[in-house]
Amino acid sequence: MTEALCFALDGVLVHRTRSDAAILRDVFASHDIDPTDELLATARDSFREAFGALQPAPYRRSMAAVVSAADAGADPDEMVATLREATYAATAVPEAARESLVGLADDSALAVVTNGPREWQVGKLEYHDLLDRFDAVVASYDAGAHTPDTAPFDRLRERVPAEEYLMVGDGDDVEGARAAGFVPVEYSTEGADLWATIDALL
Repeated sequence: MTEALCFALDGVLVHRTRSDAAILRDVFASHDIDPTDELLATARDSFREAFGALQPAPYRRSMAAVVSAADAGADPDEMVATLREATYAATAVPEAARESLVGLADDSALAVVTNGPREWQVGKLEYHDLLDRFDAVVASYDAGAHTPDTAPFDRLRERVPAEEYLMVGDGDDVEGARAAGFVPVEYSTEGADLWATIDALL
């Protein structure tokens, strides 16, 4: 049986090592903007509104809202570049994950299904030298809907033909995968490490 093994990106393949708040504060400060709680809320609210509506360039919209609210002279595009660099630097990939992906590729097609703009999400995989491990990457912006909508999973089916699809993720990933007819494998940071037991799970 041909099998496609799909992974969520954030929190499964790539783990955050710093909080969003810490990253944003550093970004604001590096562009001479006082990193107040109010501006953090502005950045988050603007991003969530744009992201939820699948509006283009949600990170730029967020930074532009901060510049406007702070009445600052910073360039939103330069702030996005700083944010992207800081965000990628504040992520890590478990070594066990790298090792598991090598073995899994021998038996299954590997793919990523992730919420976010394609360029931003693919950039994380490139940053960690993981992109060439996967046969396909489907971002929610590609599919026109975020998980738990089934659209990203339907798009993955179009990209990677297989007889069975499994999805490793949590929350919305698992809910959407189940609704799309994928076999869900719930990832949790509690208890046993998935990467240490993935062969038994799958």
